[in-house]
Amino acid sequence: MLRPKVPTMPAPTGQVTPPAVVEPTAITPSAPMPTAAPASGRPTVQLTSGGLITLVVGGTTVFLVLGAVLVSLLLAVAITAGSTAVTALVIRSLMNSDSKRR
Repeated sequence: MLRPKVPTMPAPTGQVTPPAVVEPTAITPSAPMPTAAPASGRPTVQLTSGGLITLVVGGTTVFLVLGAVLVSLLLAVAITAGSTAVTALVIRSLMNSDSKRR
């Protein structure tokens, strides 16, 4: 009844040429590459003892704040899981006691 027709590949039109053969050529270096990077106009950053202490204190503060946030998130998940489990037990107990009374 329904038979699929396989399309036929159309014949190419125009002149068909074979692909061109690429022959390798010799590589000649044009100019020597510089060995050192050019000096930039910006001064380099030098940390003093006060700057180093500020950096360490700032890093420690960020570390402690992120740790407190992550611990509080973990605690919130644990409390939510515990309360969900207690709620499920109470509902199960109510369902079982209701079916025993009948």
